[in-house]
Amino acid sequence: MTFANVGTLGAVSGKRDELVRHLTRRNETLRQIGCLAYEVGVNDDDPDTVFVVELWESEEAHQSSLALPEVQASITAARPLLSGTFGGFRFEVAGSPLRD
Repeated sequence: MTFANVGTLGAVSGKRDELVRHLTRRNETLRQIGCLAYEVGVNDDDPDTVFVVELWESEEAHQSSLALPEVQASITAARPLLSGTFGGFRFEVAGSPLRD
């Protein structure tokens, strides 16, 4: 069953766009390990927040991704851009009217 990880990342004031650029760099490894979608967004009403929606083949695929050297390096590089404020939720997708 598809696993969704949806959250918010607080950016250091003035660093939101840099964080977005970092998070949206092409990364084919994610697709290879089971990431179905990784969408990054912003809302000008909340200028220091980045919104992320991830869809994975499974929760296990998501958890396994966190151990990959490429993912660990990306997390390390993003840390100076993060304020430490995080939010979100996770769930198993029950279905969609857009796909089988």
